[in-house]
Amino acid sequence: MPASLLPDFRIARHLAVGVALALGSGAAAQGTCTFTMATEPARQVMTCDGTLIVEREPGTSMTIDERAGAAPPRAIEIEGGAILIDVQPGTAPTQIRTPHAIAAVRGTTYVVDAGAQRTSVFVIAGRVEVRKLDDGSDTVQLRPGQGTDVTATDRLEVKRWDADRAARLLARFGR
Repeated sequence: MPASLLPDFRIARHLAVGVALALGSGAAAQGTCTFTMATEPARQVMTCDGTLIVEREPGTSMTIDERAGAAPPRAIEIEGGAILIDVQPGTAPTQIRTPHAIAAVRGTTYVVDAGAQRTSVFVIAGRVEVRKLDDGSDTVQLRPGQGTDVTATDRLEVKRWDADRAARLLARFGR
């Protein structure tokens, strides 16, 4: 297993942050979520009771803010890197937070790619609401095939991503 997948996520529970367990080649569990490895390309897959699936590419740093009981996490914070999120309709919403944006959904599939200067959000299926972290009034709704790039200075703009850009992003998750 690539070492870059191991140390970069933390579980936050009841205001205490702990380091999550190191994963071997099999599955491991933390709270109501199970962590496994996928290949081609290598990535970590977190499955929460079959209602939320998060795929994390190597080197992505994330913190998981759990809910009490069996519900999916309340929020996932990404410091850098990309995740693919698949949320089943009718489940409790999970916010994805980056240094630039907050993405919130119910029942959709999308990718969040957080870099030093911007966060990009692309929707595969469903709808995603994206807002700037520091300006709750700057909000957009994304539909399948649409994305937005969130920076500290630019207004949010919904764009239909060209096939090449979408394919490059999705290839990072074996799609």
